[in-house]
Amino acid sequence: MLQSLGKYLLFMSTLFIRKESGRILFNRTIDEAILIGINSIIIVAIVSTFIGAVTCVQVAYNLDNAFIPRSTIGFMVREMTILELAPTITSIVLAGKVGSSIAGGLGTMQITEQVDALEVMGINSASYLVLPKVVAAILVFPMLVILAMFLSILGGYVAGTLSGEVTAQEYITGIRDQFIPYNITFALIKSVVFAFLISSISSFRGYYTTGGALEVGAASTAAVTNSVIAILIGDFVLAYLLL
Repeated sequence: MLQSLGKYLLFMSTLFIRKESGRILFNRTIDEAILIGINSIIIVAIVSTFIGAVTCVQVAYNLDNAFIPRSTIGFMVREMTILELAPTITSIVLAGKVGSSIAGGLGTMQITEQVDALEVMGINSASYLVLPKVVAAILVFPMLVILAMFLSILGGYVAGTLSGEVTAQEYITGIRDQFIPYNITFALIKSVVFAFLISSISSFRGYYTTGGALEVGAASTAAVTNSVIAILIGDFVLAYLLL
């Protein structure tokens, strides 16, 4: 494990050696941002909307007490969404989609010797291929998390009002009650950290793939598994340090 950690740290240090020009990195970053962000909007929208709806219904089920105002449902949906569900669950979903894609793409390039071809041309393949992915993920993930927050709260609103568990006014009163702006900042910090972990770990697993097609699949699986574990550990550490 320590050997893999040291290899990962050395790999990350090579991203900043013999970098390409700013124009090339910018263009590559935009391309990666489109692949990571635009192509993930639908899955993020679906997952976050239904998470908000399910959270609202389950909170309403457990708050069956005449002394607890129904506006508490909106309050709980907002707090759970912003602090945990939107940044963490969205990142776990993206670890499966984006992480496997990154590892599979780099692994395929490695076994077909495209990476070696870049090195022969005098290009730092790690910087050229990986750095734009990491930067793009850091830029795009917070946007996806903001979208997930909005749709999750909206999903809770629709589910609560349609099911009759809470009125529209009660739900809106709840999501406005005792709002702490710092929670948004905390969620965005988590999204940036998770973006770095997913993109860098997946790139590391894909870049050092050896063998054939079976090994590419194994690298994708390892990338997703390691990324999810890193997200959960990072979630605990950030909560302990920042809350």
